[in-house]
Amino acid sequence: MKTLCLSVTCNPEFSEILMAEIGEAGFDTFMETETGFEAYCEVNEFDKRLLEEIKTKYAFVSPLLFQFDEIEKQNWNEEWEKNVEPIIVDDKCLVRAAFHKIEKTYPYEIIITPKMSFGTGHHQTTHLMLSAQMKMDHRGKRVMDAGCGTAILSIMASKLGATEVEAFDIDAWSVENGNENAANNNCNNIHIQLGKINEVNLTGTFDIILANINKNILLMEMKQYASYLKTNGQLLLSGFYVKDISDLQAEAARYGFANVSFQERETWACLLLQKQ
Repeated sequence: MKTLCLSVTCNPEFSEILMAEIGEAGFDTFMETETGFEAYCEVNEFDKRLLEEIKTKYAFVSPLLFQFDEIEKQNWNEEWEKNVEPIIVDDKCLVRAAFHKIEKTYPYEIIITPKMSFGTGHHQTTHLMLSAQMKMDHRGKRVMDAGCGTAILSIMASKLGATEVEAFDIDAWSVENGNENAANNNCNNIHIQLGKINEVNLTGTFDIILANINKNILLMEMKQYASYLKTNGQLLLSGFYVKDISDLQAEAARYGFANVSFQERETWACLLLQKQ
């Protein structure tokens, strides 16, 4: 049986949201590439009209190229296992799949099977977020993970001592995958919902908010992050380039955030802010 492969060339900061949108058009498997990602589905099983609408919608904000190819059906889990490698962050945190055999032990170990979800630790922004989290005090804290993907940041928060983690994502597959990953890491204090920040059921305020999404969404949701964060609470952001830091700092300042620190890794950035 033939499988349709859609190769998407795009600005990396839009990969995650494009995957989510294209998933709604019928594509059910995704693999990241150096220039964007590949999406797969059965031939003739996708919504052509919706795919064109997505292409038109994002063409104005990111260079976008769609290329189609028909290939023989493959065992995607087997293909993924051939290529994925464990990740070590700051020599303190090991991110691995269940099948990896690791001899050395680390203070923190996270088991992730990403399937279709974003957040394996391989992307620079996820690496930056994990590195920054390990420098923050999560003990006894209530944490929000906005756009959780695989729930890797939620799991890190739980392992760092957070008492409660509220996570959400717009992709139903991420919710399912995130719950699986949380269970595989014995993190029973993570609750994951489907939807955007203004759609899910969130009560009370948070000590820490984690958001590894993209610049446009971060700017759009900054006011809501401020409303959910306690005074002196911390907001950790990534999903954008070093050149975008000033734009995010300016928007954050409108809602009472002060700059604490930032990290960068291969043109990508991570920004820590505190609510005054």
